[in-house]
Amino acid sequence: MAKSKGGVTVQKVWALCEPIVAELGLSLWDVRYVKEGADWYLRVFIDKPEGVTIDDCEAVSRAINDPLDELDPIENAYCLEVCSPGLERELIRDEHFEQFIGADIMVKMLRPVEGIGREFSGVLKAYDSGEVTVEDHGGENQLSFNKKEAAWVKLDDFN
Repeated sequence: MAKSKGGVTVQKVWALCEPIVAELGLSLWDVRYVKEGADWYLRVFIDKPEGVTIDDCEAVSRAINDPLDELDPIENAYCLEVCSPGLERELIRDEHFEQFIGADIMVKMLRPVEGIGREFSGVLKAYDSGEVTVEDHGGENQLSFNKKEAAWVKLDDFN
């Protein structure tokens, strides 16, 4: 995890939230602390196999609100958002990639790949220590890259 102030904040919030979220029968997908315009947002993404409901988001928000205030990991004012990672969820952590091997994904690279461009889709065939292997939908070509070379990798639930 990053050594930046935001990275430390995310680590502290993750450690606080993970057991609370698990106690509610959910899993913690991601935690992000971001500035958008003049405002700071602490986003806690939750998940469960049958999908997240608004009631799940509300229950987690209520359960973590007081412990977050007590821990006080953030100096400035922020907006807490508890949400689902969505259908086209971004794969971020190693366990996300491992969980979705065989799934359709979309990739946006930081730099164009020769003959392919910056954006492409396919099937996540393998993941090993940051190395992602994607096979085109025809099963004819594979591309391997380090996940750090991608702007994002998301599930392609609409393919």
